[in-house]
Amino acid sequence: MNIKLRPVGRVESTLVDLAQAPRQGDEGAPAAWLVFDAAVAEAMRDLSPGDDVLVLTWLDRADRSVTRVHPRGDQTRPEQGVFSTRSPHRPNPVGLHRVRVLEVEGLRVRVSDLEAIDGTPIVDVKPVLGDDR
Repeated sequence: MNIKLRPVGRVESTLVDLAQAPRQGDEGAPAAWLVFDAAVAEAMRDLSPGDDVLVLTWLDRADRSVTRVHPRGDQTRPEQGVFSTRSPHRPNPVGLHRVRVLEVEGLRVRVSDLEAIDGTPIVDVKPVLGDDR
């Protein structure tokens, strides 16, 4: 089976160094911009400030050969398989980020608390569903 993903945009962020980036969005991640390709303008047209969304990214600088890690890089903790952790290093490095839409400017969407670093490809965006949907 051959699977092809194409980015729909990229992250614009003040985070540029993997070592300095927070591990999760609620650990001090800054607001950032999702910059979409014009080809997907219709797909993002209903995003509005206040929306909670899941941003799926391709962690393009991750090590895809990693299958086991010490959770959060803590060598005192026993190794675990990456599928039971949030490690960015994994066979298919898909990032999952829950953020809130703060602002929409054309093909740019400003979101809160995004720990993805500058230039990270965006694969998809999905709404966070509540009881009313």
